[in-house]
Amino acid sequence: MTKPIKGKGLINITNHLDENEKTAQLAEALATAYGANPAAAREIGDAAAIHDIGKCKIPGHILNSPNRLTPAEFEILKTHTILGAEILADLRGHFGKMAREMCEFHHEKFNGKGYWGRYAGQLPYYVSIAAISDVYVALTSERPYKQAWPHHKAMEYIKNQSGRQFCPMLVDIFVSVMADISKEGNAFGKK
Repeated sequence: MTKPIKGKGLINITNHLDENEKTAQLAEALATAYGANPAAAREIGDAAAIHDIGKCKIPGHILNSPNRLTPAEFEILKTHTILGAEILADLRGHFGKMAREMCEFHHEKFNGKGYWGRYAGQLPYYVSIAAISDVYVALTSERPYKQAWPHHKAMEYIKNQSGRQFCPMLVDIFVSVMADISKEGNAFGKK
């Protein structure tokens, strides 16, 4: 289980980087299956890898809490989305735009009931790809407050969130991508 670094108030950087790499790989695979060309899919994966960069400005005692967050702590945690977009403010071009939007909106839901309640059914596809990839990796990873979920339980959750948290079309593509990964006998995140 991930342990906080005593006295530093930091998250376990090694574990976090591993999760970001898995999110990037899954986002690239999902973007490819969605129909993005290889360069665009790679760019989506690269941007997805930094979607949580704003967490570097969230106090470690909140990120590493083994307990349910208080409402005040949760409000602080939610700001990682805006902080991430601010950190990436100087990134230019299409990649910069995608990366900032992934940071800011990856907790928005398809039904409009996300962190900030914006963009019901209108999220850019690359934000939705980052969101579904992030959720799968988060569910199947250990946290200070939870054990990793098995693959089948995470897949059940994602399917149940079709039309709520996630775009139904992307859920269908995601299920297909994960089935292909399973058929190949690969554990996700391994090359």
